[in-house]
Amino acid sequence: MVGRPEDETAGVLREETHYDGRRMLCYAERPQSLGVMLDDLVAHFADRPAIVEDRPITYRDLDGLARTIGANFAARGVRPGDRVALYLGNCWEFLAVLFACVRIGAIVVPIGTRQRHAELEFLLNDSGAKVLIHEPDLAEFIPAPTEIPELERRYVIRGEVAGARPFEELLAQGGACPTHDAHEEDTAVILYTSGTTGRPKGAQLTHLGIIHSSLAFARTFHLTEQDRGFVAVPLSHVTGLVAVATASMIVGGAVVLMRQAFKAPEFLAQAARERITFTIVVPTIYTLCAMNPAIDAVDLSAWRIGSFGGAPMPVATIEALATKLPHLHLLNAYGATETTSPTTIMPLPLWRDHVDSVGRVVHCGVIRVVDNDGVDVAPGEPGELWIAGPMVVPGYWRRPDANANEFVDGYWKSGDIGSRDAEGFVRVFDRKKDMINRGGFKIFSA
Repeated sequence: MVGRPEDETAGVLREETHYDGRRMLCYAERPQSLGVMLDDLVAHFADRPAIVEDRPITYRDLDGLARTIGANFAARGVRPGDRVALYLGNCWEFLAVLFACVRIGAIVVPIGTRQRHAELEFLLNDSGAKVLIHEPDLAEFIPAPTEIPELERRYVIRGEVAGARPFEELLAQGGACPTHDAHEEDTAVILYTSGTTGRPKGAQLTHLGIIHSSLAFARTFHLTEQDRGFVAVPLSHVTGLVAVATASMIVGGAVVLMRQAFKAPEFLAQAARERITFTIVVPTIYTLCAMNPAIDAVDLSAWRIGSFGGAPMPVATIEALATKLPHLHLLNAYGATETTSPTTIMPLPLWRDHVDSVGRVVHCGVIRVVDNDGVDVAPGEPGELWIAGPMVVPGYWRRPDANANEFVDGYWKSGDIGSRDAEGFVRVFDRKKDMINRGGFKIFSA
């Protein structure tokens, strides 16, 4: 069945069945996998920059790197379905390995650089990672081989470390890269949740979900090959990896990487130098930028989309940026690892009239607002947000208990309390476990 999009940015939608019976609206025109996406990008934008770190890497170059790394992985026994862990900051190697794994059917497991020995031991063992690629200054936090018995190989980028092979070995020309035709429901990335309610769980991000989330951002923000997305949050987080990186790439845009930890002057200088056009960061970063004198000394005229999430944007920050960067649209968004980033995005023309909202549900998504019995509440009334659509993961890696508890009839039970008004604008108030019930009155601790 062909759906009718809510606005011209959606394109044609159609109803499909995925993940053993989930009915959902999907974009009718889409790449069938991240590998097909890269093929299309090389065909149309071969000489345009794909990644900008110290130097630009074109889409043709990226494809060549991915195929070379993929061939070397395969020659060393990495097979479809094997897990390759990335313990890296923001660097071109991260994205090159991602697409190398896409080429051969391996699964990428990003690990945040703030994780230490105990957390790393759990994540490597839980995912069953066969390969680990890391930075030299993180080597001291890696568990001993006896603690991570399934790990067969370690590679280090940009340095030398005992026990790890140099990453340059994977860049040596050798045999041809095997061809793996991924199904769009295949897992491409296992991304671990923060574990605020126990052990972290590995959300299985599929090609279907990553493609839909990337298209949701690209179409809502009107991104094109001229755009330059600034990754100033970790690529090991769903925001950096999907909301900025693959969302920029899916239309042939460039991914500009901020390598160092955030400092407002450096952020502003790089944003100006690289003529970035959009980014997604937390509101604190916008506040620090608005307060920093450097904002008046750089040219940020190219920056048109400033998306954010995770917390409300302070009114004072909105007013300051409206004065300093009047062309910048501040667009709220809401999502989670389990929704492959976006559940809602603020439509571009409407943000000034709905600054207390996280936007409307993405084109292919569905939100139910339910009470404790799973019954839908009236518009404007608070309840738990249940989320469905092609961007919702099929489940957690090796966690049948959590899958049974958190996924119901194709919906993921977010644990967030929010509301949706008659116009479809969603507001998020608190976590369900933090809500206080006093004499029938619901009090949000946030």
